[in-house]
Amino acid sequence: MKQTILIVDDDEKLNRLLEKFLGDFGMAVQWAVTPSAGFKLLKESPPDLIILDIMLPEMDGFEVCKTIRRTSRIPIIMLTARGDLTDKVVGLELGADDYLPKPFEPRELVARIQSVLRRTSPLLFGKTEKFGSLEIDFARQTGALDGHPLDLTTSEYTALCFLAVNTGKVLDRDQILQELSGMDCEAFNRTVDVVVSRLRQKLKDDPKNPRFIKTIWGSGYLFLGGSPEA
Repeated sequence: MKQTILIVDDDEKLNRLLEKFLGDFGMAVQWAVTPSAGFKLLKESPPDLIILDIMLPEMDGFEVCKTIRRTSRIPIIMLTARGDLTDKVVGLELGADDYLPKPFEPRELVARIQSVLRRTSPLLFGKTEKFGSLEIDFARQTGALDGHPLDLTTSEYTALCFLAVNTGKVLDRDQILQELSGMDCEAFNRTVDVVVSRLRQKLKDDPKNPRFIKTIWGSGYLFLGGSPEA
């Protein structure tokens, strides 16, 4: 089955070029030059992944990402002409899965798409695991705390799964960063701290007396499995 990609970018020429290029890699492409048209396509036929430009008419890509994340965890790759680290942090907080600054090589975009789709697939199929009061359904890609569903972004869910399947093992920021975005290790390391901080808030986890995620100063993070340390 072909993977379906939705492109939301006001550069019609770029959209047509990407439609042909991605098509050569076996992907089916839909595109829109406005957010409203993108939302319509998203509702009519949900894609496997969304490529979203930041600079758009009607509303910017951050607002589009925020709107999508209210109802969907479809992976999102954001395109930015600026490439600012601030943009990356804002997008990550809103639920973007990766970034690619313009101009870019189409082959790199293909690699990013393949990487994001791989890591946002269920880590374990047909299996639910409990970690104290936390439950992760790997097949449905959902989490619940004390029986209440967790509203997690794709990045938060991916980080949680990566930490959970490595319970008791210290993971450094580079390892987590690679799992989150496939970016090179020299990329902005604070993105990991942003994701972990937001994940802790949703898990109601006290960093000073953690049940789930412990900071190992100078090393990274350790998943405790749902039990506070003695």
